Amino acid sequence: MPELTEDATFRHEDWYGEELIDRHFVRCSFFQVDLTEAVSQGAVFTECTFGNVAFNASRHTDSAFTRCTFKRCNLFEAEFTGCKLVGSTFAQCDLRPLRVSGGDWSFAALPGADLRGVTLTDVRMREVDLTGANLTGATVNGVDLSGAQLHSCRLGGADLRRSDLTALDPTTVERAGAIIDAEQAIVIAQALGFELR
Repeated sequence: MPELTEDATFRHEDWYGEELIDRHFVRCSFFQVDLTEAVSQGAVFTECTFGNVAFNASRHTDSAFTRCTFKRCNLFEAEFTGCKLVGSTFAQCDLRPLRVSGGDWSFAALPGADLRGVTLTDVRMREVDLTGANLTGATVNGVDLSGAQLHSCRLGGADLRRSDLTALDPTTVERAGAIIDAEQAIVIAQALGFELR
């Protein structure tokens, strides 16, 4: 059985290199906790708050951070593999360079996030809020962005191949040099009102 912690508050704790295996935190608050180089596997954080937490070079595998709030956190070189971040919110966080592979980030809120050069591969990001986010030079391959909010998003030089771009209005984003495949070109042409014959 996973070790369960509910409604706890952790402040100024040093969890450097901590291994969080099959731990379950519900409605917990983490303030100025150092999770640098920490490793989580099968850990579950539900409705938790992270404030000024250092996730630098941390590795997360098959873990869940559902409906969590991240504020002023540092995720420099953090990696999420097969993780679930459904409904989580990020505000004033340092998210570069972040690597996300697989998993489900649907309904996550990253408005205005600086995501230049991040790598997002085969992630479900349905209805994610990326309003005004900067994805310049990012790798966004095989990402399900159906229903995503992409208004004023900066996609210059981003590699968007294999991603679902049905929610993209190309007239409301910066897109110079963004890379797409032929199938996506058809979707975008149709979004602009072209008829393909």
